[in-house]
This record gives sequence, structure tokens and C-alpha cells, in this order.
Amino acid sequence: MSLRSTVLSSLALVVAFGAGITVVKVAERRGDFSEPASAAGPTEQARTNTTGAQQGVLPDLSNIAERGIKGSVNISSTAQVRVRDPFFEMMYGRSLVEPQTSLGSGVIVSEDGSILTNSHVVQDKNAAIKVTLPDNRELPATVVGIDPYTDLALLKVAATGLQPLPWGDSSKLRVAEWVLAIGNPFEFNQTVTLGIVSSTSRHDSEGNDFIQTDAAINPGNSGGALVTSRGELVGINTMIISQTGNYAGIGLAIPSNLARRVMDELRTRGQVTRGSIGNLILLTISPEQARQNNLGTQGGVFVRNMSRSDSAYLDGRGILPRDIIVKYNQTTITEQGQLQRLIAESKIGSTATIEVIRNGQTRTFQIPVTQQVYPR
Repeated sequence: MSLRSTVLSSLALVVAFGAGITVVKVAERRGDFSEPASAAGPTEQARTNTTGAQQGVLPDLSNIAERGIKGSVNISSTAQVRVRDPFFEMMYGRSLVEPQTSLGSGVIVSEDGSILTNSHVVQDKNAAIKVTLPDNRELPATVVGIDPYTDLALLKVAATGLQPLPWGDSSKLRVAEWVLAIGNPFEFNQTVTLGIVSSTSRHDSEGNDFIQTDAAINPGNSGGALVTSRGELVGINTMIISQTGNYAGIGLAIPSNLARRVMDELRTRGQVTRGSIGNLILLTISPEQARQNNLGTQGGVFVRNMSRSDSAYLDGRGILPRDIIVKYNQTTITEQGQLQRLIAESKIGSTATIEVIRNGQTRTFQIPVTQQVYPR
């Protein structure tokens, strides 16, 4: 079993990586894989449960869990993957292609068969996907859209009368609030685990936000639901931080507010468009680091490298390697994720005003915003 990896930019997590900790996408695979399912709808019982928790009594979440299971699915995706085999390539003059199956979870988001999951569970648009519903029906699924930037994908099955999970407002989550993770870890379907919100805001290097939870999440939980004690869907479980690749108390979920926006765009357009100024390699730099490297006295985002084809380069008249980006459209820049988020949210075809420090001097450029293109 192998697990996809990613890197978080939070300082605490970077320190953890130095101690040998890895971040893994929690898709379980036969040849590789993924998991979770979901949660339930708000009721008077849910409100009573929450009150009990506030009084220091563990809440009874059995009703919430039962309804959450009814809004969750298991997903199997088989894709044809190119495998590097020099001997095979020498003998036959072509790459070796083998099937790779990913097992994960998904969340029912409409009565007529729309299902939200992780893009790394789906693998690619040409994968053969099967969805197992709560009543054990197994149906083929089509891919409505995939967004690798946020690791989300929207599927559709031919079914009616399903029980979607109600959306919650992830911006209102509080640290130590009770949450349930529902999914298919290690192929144990309809598994429910309980924990709390450990942090409401973690970030990766591209500016994506995550909810941190200590609810047990393992390989196979990818794409499953994170649900509050009120039965509201507040996150899509996507990865863990662990020395072993299994549960170690730190799981990450995509906030529901972000997931819902991406889902709506996938449903209406089949893809999510984002702004870009090129594939620059960036690094957050502090004022002290800038001084130590003779780059001036102001911190921001250091441009480690870039391509001449990047729109920010402007044929050598724009941003250059070793520049420190300190302002984007009047917003002061302090870290890489913040800058990446602002660029992504910029209107395609617009012009961004970017201020940099170069050799200790301030310079300002008008940079065209193009559409982000993701590798296939």
C-alpha cells in the first residue's frame, strides 16, 4: 500500500517533517487506496447533544452517526497508470501500463446522485469508477469535474431519493468542537470515529485552508465527511500527518465553505478556473533572512526560480529570480500561501500590480493574470 504525499507550509508542520513525520493523502490503494463517508441533519436531539457537550457531558451522537452513514458512499476507481520499466520499454518500445485501483469515500450532496470526494480518489477523468451506496447498491459513476488544486472531485450516479448531508458553515467552527469522521478506512465500511476540531486554519504551500482534527482518519478515509454534533457537513477528509502513514492524531479536512464553492463550479462548468502569473518557485522569507542573504531588510515571498515563459517575467522587464514580493494589488504580502491565494482569486485577463524588493530597492510591475494550467 502506497500513499500520495503533499507538503504543508505551517511552521509547526515543517518542524515535524524534520523529525521524520510525513503528510499523506489518505487514499488507500490496491496498487494504492482512499476513504470516508459522512454525517447527518440537524434535529432537536442534535441541539440537546450539543448542550450536553457544553455542560461537560459526552454527547450522544448515535442519531447523527446513523443519518451520516446514510449520506456516505464507498468509491472504487481503477485507472490505467504508466509504470516506468526500462526493460519493457527497451523490448517493446513503449511504456508499461498497469491498472491501479484506489478505494475511498464520498459524500452524497444531492438527492439525484451527486457525490463529492477527493480528486486523488478518482485519479483521473478516464478512470472506471464504482460507487457503493448506503443500501449496498453498486453503481457506475461518471466524472462531472476534477479540481486537483483543492483535491476535490464531483461524481454522478444514476440514482434518486438519496439522503444528502446538510451543509454546515465551516467559518463558524471552534477549536475543541466535537466532530465525526465517517468513511471506509482499510475497507471497514461505514466506520465512524469521534474527535474534536484541533485547529480551524492550517495552510498548504498553495494557500489552501484545512481543518485539523484528532478524529481517527486512516487510509480509505479520503473523500469522506467531517460532521459536527449538529449533523452538518463541515469538511471533506483528505490527508493525515503521520510517521507510519496511519492514524497519529492529526487529520486534515477541506473546509465545507471551500468545498461547496468548488463543487458548484464543477457542476456548472466542469472545471475551476484560477488566475496565474506563471509557475514561479516561491519561498516565504523573514526580514532577518533577507538581511542575512543581502536581499534588503523587508520580508515577504522570495522568488527562488521561474521560467522565461511565465507572464510575470515580461521578457525580462518584470519579476526576476531573487526578487522579494512584498505587495500584491495593495495587499502587503507576508507568506507564500497568502500570495498564492490572492493570485488564484484574481480575474483572468486582469492586470496585477506587484511590488518587489530587488537589491534593496523597491520596484513595481504591472503583471498580466493568465489562467492556471494544471499538468495532466
